[in-house]
Amino acid sequence: MAVGIQHEDEILGKAYDKRIVRRLMGYISPYRKRVAVGVLLLLSTALVDLSGPYITKIAIDRYVLSGDSSGLLGMCALYMAILVVGFALRYLQTYVTGVLGQNVMFDLRTRMFAHVQRLSLSFYDRNPVGRLVTRLTNDVDALNELLTAGLVALIGDLFTVVGISILLFWLNWRLALLTFLVLPLLILVMNRMQSRMRDAYRAVRTRLARINGFIAENVTGMHVVQLFNREDRNFEQFDGLNRDYRQSSLQSLFFFSLFGPIVAIVSALAVGLIIWYGGGRVVAGAMSLGSLVAFLQYMERFFLPIRDLTEKYNSLQSAMASSERIFRLLDEEEDIRDPDEPVRLESVRGEIEFDHVWFSYNPNEWVLRDVSFRVRAGESVAFVGATGAGKTSLISLMSRFYDVQKGRVLIDGVDVRDTAQADLRSHIGVVLQDPFLFSGTIAGNIRLHETGISDERVRQAAVYVNADKFIERLPGKYDEEVRERGAGLSVGQKQLLSFARAIAFNPEIMLVLDEATSSVDTETEGLIQDALSKLMKGRTTFVIAHRLATVQHVDRIILLHKGRIVEEGDHQTLLARRGLYHRLYELQYQNR
Repeated sequence: MAVGIQHEDEILGKAYDKRIVRRLMGYISPYRKRVAVGVLLLLSTALVDLSGPYITKIAIDRYVLSGDSSGLLGMCALYMAILVVGFALRYLQTYVTGVLGQNVMFDLRTRMFAHVQRLSLSFYDRNPVGRLVTRLTNDVDALNELLTAGLVALIGDLFTVVGISILLFWLNWRLALLTFLVLPLLILVMNRMQSRMRDAYRAVRTRLARINGFIAENVTGMHVVQLFNREDRNFEQFDGLNRDYRQSSLQSLFFFSLFGPIVAIVSALAVGLIIWYGGGRVVAGAMSLGSLVAFLQYMERFFLPIRDLTEKYNSLQSAMASSERIFRLLDEEEDIRDPDEPVRLESVRGEIEFDHVWFSYNPNEWVLRDVSFRVRAGESVAFVGATGAGKTSLISLMSRFYDVQKGRVLIDGVDVRDTAQADLRSHIGVVLQDPFLFSGTIAGNIRLHETGISDERVRQAAVYVNADKFIERLPGKYDEEVRERGAGLSVGQKQLLSFARAIAFNPEIMLVLDEATSSVDTETEGLIQDALSKLMKGRTTFVIAHRLATVQHVDRIILLHKGRIVEEGDHQTLLARRGLYHRLYELQYQNR
C-alpha cells in the first residue's frame, strides 16, 4: 500500500500545464462573472499600486524642492487616499477570489465523491483508502493555492511587471535600458536554480510519501507491532526514513534559501547602476530628483514578484500535481455500468439461477468454474466450503458488485446485467461477516438516513433480531452515539445492529448472509439464529458459513471446492454420502 502511495505522490507535472488548466476552466466557467470581477479588481489594485511612486515623484519635484509645505500636505493626503483605496480593492479581490476558490473546490469535491461512490469494487481492490481520502481532501485543498495565490497572483505579477516596464521607459528610457542589462543574468540564474529546485522538491515529496506510508502501515498494524515486540526495529526503520527525509529537506532548503539572495544581489546591482548613472543625470540637470526616486521605487517593485517566484513556483507545481491526481481519479471508468434501458424488477418472486458461471478477479485465475444451480423462490440454501472456494463471490455476483466473465446470473429469469444496480440492490438485504457501523446514533445506523424508515420500524427491526436487549441498556438507547466503526460495541452487538439494518430495509426477494454468525459468542449466536429462523419464512435466503452448525436446518446445502460444486443436498443426505461434506463435519466436531 505504501508503495502505491509513494508512486502516486511522485507525480509532479509542470508548474503550468495548459491541459490541466483547460480542464480546471470547466469548473471555473460557471462563475465567469465572479472571475471577471476578480480580474478587474486585480488589475485595479495593480494600477493603484503603480500610482504611488509617481505621486512621490510629483511631491519631490513640485513641493519638496520648492519648499511648498501646503502642496506637500495635499500630496500626502492623496497618497494616503491611494493606500486606503488599494486596501479596499485588495480586500475585495482577495475575498472574491477566495469565494471563487471555495465554490470550485465544493463542486469538485461533490463530483469526486459522487464518482467514487459509482466506481466498482474492483477499483477499491487495487487502490488504498488512504490515497482516496488524500485525493478528496489534501489534493482538492491544494487547488485553492492555484486559484487564489497561484494563477491569480501570476496574472497580477505579470500586469505589474509590464506596467512598471512601461513606466520605466516613460520616466527615462536610458535608465530603463540600463536596468534591463541585468535581466539576462537573472534569467540564467533562474533557469539553473529552478532545475535544481525541481529535483530537490521531487526528492522531498518522494521521501515524505515513504514516511507517510510507513507511519500509516504501522499505526494500522500497531497490535501486531506490539505483540511481536517490533517497536525498536520499526523505530530504526523510521529513523532511517526520517533522516533521509531531513537530508533531502536540507538540500532543498539550501537551493530555496540561495535563490532569494541571488535575486537580491542582481536587483542591488541594478539599483547601484541606476544610482550611479541616474545620480549623475540629476547632478547634470538632465533628470529630476523626483524621477530618480520614483524610478528606484519602481525598480524595487519590479524585482519583488521575482523574489516571490520560488514560493509561487512550488505552490503551482504542487497544485498542478494535485490536479493531475484528481483528474486521474475522475477519469477512472466504472467497470460495472447500468444498461441504457434497464429492466425493472417490480413484482419479484425471488428465483435465483447461476447458469454456467465462470468468474475471476484476476485474468485466468478462476474463482468460480462452470457453476450452475437454481434456487426456488422462498427456498433457503447454504453455501459451504474451505476459504477461497468462491462462496462470497456468489454474493458479489448476485449483487452485481462484479460481472461474470462467462455465463449468467438470473433473478426471476432476468439477467442481473440487464437491470439497474440500484433497483437490483434494493431487493437484497446483506449482513456481512465484518459488520460496518458509521459514526452517528444506533437508530441512524439501522435506517442509514432513509427517511422512509420510521422510528417505530427501527424499533421493530431491533426487537425482531433481539438487538433491543442490549440497546435498551445503553444510556441513550436508540439515540446512543456510535463511535467510528462501532468502537465500544462488541462484535456480537455490531452484528445484531447490522442484522437489524437488513430487516429494517425489508428486502423483497432475499436476505443474504455472509458468515453472519461466525464472529459472535454462543448466546448472541442463539439470538441471531432465532431471528434468522423467523426471517427465512417466505424469503429466498442464501446462508454462507464455515461452521456447519449454522446451516443444518436450511432446505439445501451446496458444497464448493476450488470454485466448483462438488456436493449438493440437505444436511442428513450429505452426511450419509460420507463425502467431502462428511469429512468437513468430522473435522469440526471430532474434538467436541
